[in-house]
Amino acid sequence: MLDGQEWEHPVPALQVPVDQPAGPREAFEEVFSWLGREPDEVDDAFDSADRDRLVASVESINDLAFAGDVEAFNYQQLLLSKIYAVATQIFTSPVAEGSVVIHEVTRALERACLRSEDRYIEPGQIGSAPKEPAAFLSWLKRVAKNHRVYKHPYYREYIRDHATAEDLRKYIIQESVVDGRFDDLLAMMQVGTSGAEKMEIAGNFWDEMGNGNPDEVHTHLFNQIFQVFSIDQEDLDRELTAEALLSGNLAVLLCRYRRFHPEAIGFLGMTEWLAPDRFVHVVHAWNRLGLPDVGIVYHKLHITIDSRHAAGWFHNVVVPSATSVRMREGIARGALWRLNSSARYLDERLAKLADDATAEADRLLISPKGVTHDGTQ
Repeated sequence: MLDGQEWEHPVPALQVPVDQPAGPREAFEEVFSWLGREPDEVDDAFDSADRDRLVASVESINDLAFAGDVEAFNYQQLLLSKIYAVATQIFTSPVAEGSVVIHEVTRALERACLRSEDRYIEPGQIGSAPKEPAAFLSWLKRVAKNHRVYKHPYYREYIRDHATAEDLRKYIIQESVVDGRFDDLLAMMQVGTSGAEKMEIAGNFWDEMGNGNPDEVHTHLFNQIFQVFSIDQEDLDRELTAEALLSGNLAVLLCRYRRFHPEAIGFLGMTEWLAPDRFVHVVHAWNRLGLPDVGIVYHKLHITIDSRHAAGWFHNVVVPSATSVRMREGIARGALWRLNSSARYLDERLAKLADDATAEADRLLISPKGVTHDGTQ
């Protein structure tokens, strides 16, 4: 959804009897149908039994997603992203922000996401981190450099040398969940901070604001890529994958809650650190394809800016914060959540490309009558 637009919601899904659990799609549709209502209207419509049934249907999605059900994972992440839209975007029509019922659903989805991410962290990995802050930072960088997501082949090989314009279009759609709202993530995260940490986040935010020049605001520059590729909200709704949605959902989840501030430090810090190397390959692909210069300003800018931001973030936010066990463990956890979720997302992109290439090869080799491209049977 775009800021300033009316909330578009579907016809409410049929109510599912209390003794009959809803499937992922039915549960998604029921919750989604209430997001475009006033919060009191939502809460007044649910008695205790109805509320328990609704939350149970969402927990059913969570259990299926945790077990590897692809459909459930898709609806889980899509639902959480739509709920977060209510809390992070401006609409001209009513939305359910502040509803107790929607809050219960949100917390169920958030708990499930974090539970799922924790299982990808190796046992004992966080506990092995050094206690001294500078040594902790060195450890954190070493963990990232040894991670399979570091210099991932999706960027270094495919995007750089093989991606088509359509591939870049799809890539931009997936990246929009974080890059397209990094300023808002910083704004949410800085609440309650002070001193050098707050100044570092503020400096980062001011850069995102184009240092006061509206034409250089980074979200504006990112939206220029949308214009090059004629990407609209329907494209986003249709093309965004569950793994991409998860990346955006994790970012919002960690930045909106003060209790996850340590995790937000690690998550956003790792995001900043990985970006410059990745964007070098995006710029190379953009130039190779001869696409309009206006669409690559964002990525060119962030190659230098994010290098500076990452260094400042590590030394002015991570090191001063890493003075307690709770902070070090949270920062490490957030960084690992970013590394692991990004790796799965990029692996998915490569696998999708391989599947598409196989399907295209089959299409070219075999005609409808079973004749190969060279004319033989």
